[in-house]
Amino acid sequence: MSTTRLRRSNSGRLAALAARLREAQPGWAALGMDGRLAVLGRLAALLGGPAGAAVAAALEADTGRRRIAQVEVMGVRGMVARWQREAPALVAAIESAETATAIPSVKAGTKLHPYPLVGVISPWNFPLTLALIDAIPALAAGCAVIVKPSETAPRFIRPLMAAVAEVPELAAVFALIEGDGATGAALVDAVDYVAFTGSVATGRKVGAAAAAAFIPASLELGGKDPMIVTASADPVWAAGVALRASVLATGQACQSIERVYVARGIADAFLDELVARAEAVRINWPEIGVGDIGPFIDGRQGEIVQAQIDDAVAKGARVLAGGQIERHGGTWLRPTVIVDVRPDMALMREETFGPVVPVTVFNSIDQAVAMANEGVFGLSAAVLAGTLEEAEAVGVRLHAGAVSLNDGSLTSMIGEAEKTSFGLSGLGASRMGASGLLRFFRRQALLRQHGQAMPLAAWAEDAAT
Repeated sequence: MSTTRLRRSNSGRLAALAARLREAQPGWAALGMDGRLAVLGRLAALLGGPAGAAVAAALEADTGRRRIAQVEVMGVRGMVARWQREAPALVAAIESAETATAIPSVKAGTKLHPYPLVGVISPWNFPLTLALIDAIPALAAGCAVIVKPSETAPRFIRPLMAAVAEVPELAAVFALIEGDGATGAALVDAVDYVAFTGSVATGRKVGAAAAAAFIPASLELGGKDPMIVTASADPVWAAGVALRASVLATGQACQSIERVYVARGIADAFLDELVARAEAVRINWPEIGVGDIGPFIDGRQGEIVQAQIDDAVAKGARVLAGGQIERHGGTWLRPTVIVDVRPDMALMREETFGPVVPVTVFNSIDQAVAMANEGVFGLSAAVLAGTLEEAEAVGVRLHAGAVSLNDGSLTSMIGEAEKTSFGLSGLGASRMGASGLLRFFRRQALLRQHGQAMPLAAWAEDAAT
C-alpha cells in the first residue's frame, strides 16, 4: 500500500552476487538433504520469534493487512515443515530405484543434481509467501537462490535478510535483492533456472528471456477462475463459500473466484444471501486491526477494477452491492456483486484482481461448463453441489489446472497436489506436489552394466544376428 526507497541492484552488483552464491553452492549441496533441511529449520524457528514479528510488521506496512501478514509468516514455517516431512523420501525413492532396460544386463538408476543457481521473481500480492514458495524447495534441493520481489511491496526484504544473516550457512547461498523490472530481466541472465509468478504479459517476457538464455522456467500466471453452483447446492451455504473465495485478501490472489455461474432454480436465494453477506463485510479502516478485508496494495489496481465495473455497467450490468472504490489514504473497495454481465465485458474476460463477484444464471450444466471454459485462462476453478460426487462429475469437465470441489480457492491452502495450468495461466513444471521440489534437479541417468560389455565384434558385418 505504501512505498519505500529501493536500492536497485545494477548488473554489476547482481553479477558479483551471483558469483558469490555460485561459489558457495557446492558446499551447500554437500550438506545433504537432511543437513540443508536442518538449516532451513533454524530460519523457520527464528521466524517464530521477534524476527518473524519484524517481517510481519514490514508486510503490514506495505500491504495494509495485519492478519494476512501474520499468516504469511506462519505459512513460511509450514513450508519448511512440509519439505522436512516430504523431501528426503522423494529424493531417496528416485535415487534408490533401479529399473530394467532393453538390454537385460543393463539396469538404469538416477542421480539428482541441483541447478546451481535459481532465480525467483515474485509479485506484490503475497510478498513473503510468493517469494519463498519457490525458494524454499530450491534451497532444500541444494540450489543457491536469488529472489527479486516486487518493488511495490519490498519492505519485508530487509528484516527477512536480517534473520537469514543469523543462519550463516543459508546466508552464503540465499539472497533477496531490491529492484524493478530491469533487475528482474538481468536476473534471468544470471541464473540456471527461473521461477516467475505474475502477469501473463510479463510472464511472456520472462519465458522468452529464459528460452534465449537456454534455461528452464516455471511460470505461474494469471487466472479468471470460475465457480459453478449447481441446482442441488444449498444456496445459503454456497453464497458464503463464493463470497469468501472471491473477496478474501481483497480478491488480490490468482486463485480468487472471479466468475460465478449459478443454476436458475436457486439463483434468487443465492443472490439474496450473497448480497446480504457482501454488505456485511467490513473494510479494515480506520483501524487496521478491525475488519474483514484490506485495501488494494497498489492503488493503480483499484483504478483497473473500477474501470472494469464502470465498463460493465455502461454495457447493461447491474451492481447489487459495492461498486465504488473508496479513498482513505489508501484505496478500498467493498465486496461488489454484479449481475446481467456478458462474456464480452472486460469484467468477464480480463483478470480483475479485486473483490468483485460477477454472477451469471444458467439453465443447464452443459451451458454452465461451456461458459466457465470460455476465455484464455485456466488456472483453477470450483464447483459447489449437493454431493461431492456431483461436484466432481462437473469439475472434471472444466479447463483448469485445479478444481476445488464443494469449496473454493483451495489452491491457496493446499500445496501437495500437482497441477498443470491450462491456457495462458502458466507454463513449465508445477510448483505444487512433488514437482515443487523435483523441478529443481537435473536428472542424470546411471546405466549400470551388470554383465559383460559387448565387444566391437558384436557389430561386425559378418556377425550372427
